[in-house]
Amino acid sequence: MILYEEILREFNKQKVKYVIVGGIAFNILGGYRNTLDMDIITEMSDENLSKVTQILKKYGYKTKKASHEAHLLDTDKREKLVKNKNVKALNFYKNIKSYEQVDIILDTPVDYRMASKNHKKYKIGDISIPVISINDLIKMKISAARDKDIMDIEVLDHLRRRVK
Repeated sequence: MILYEEILREFNKQKVKYVIVGGIAFNILGGYRNTLDMDIITEMSDENLSKVTQILKKYGYKTKKASHEAHLLDTDKREKLVKNKNVKALNFYKNIKSYEQVDIILDTPVDYRMASKNHKKYKIGDISIPVISINDLIKMKISAARDKDIMDIEVLDHLRRRVK
């Protein structure tokens, strides 16, 4: 069993529009970094976000504040969170002491439309997973600019040159 397998299976079964980004994508693309949370970019329609939240709730995930789920499902409130509170992602967690967390990325230079055009599907076990492209992940990491992102950019750039 792979990490987050039940969620990924359910996403695929319900045809959720999503792309894996962040540390898991970095590792799938050929990097190596310890990471336990799953970061995703999703198509931001009410229908798609409703599927995402229902699936996460089905498997015991919740937001730290009950209002955050409501904000995610309301376009105006979601945009205000990003603009006024500088919220980059909404976190769903299984329980306080668990590493199992899913971050839905809200504020990124690469939105779902762009990521879905450039993504590549990877087969992990018998699950097909949409993973962000190296170029798009680099754009996201340049924007985030944390120390670990700067290190990841160097690795991703090396991997990108190797693929060409």
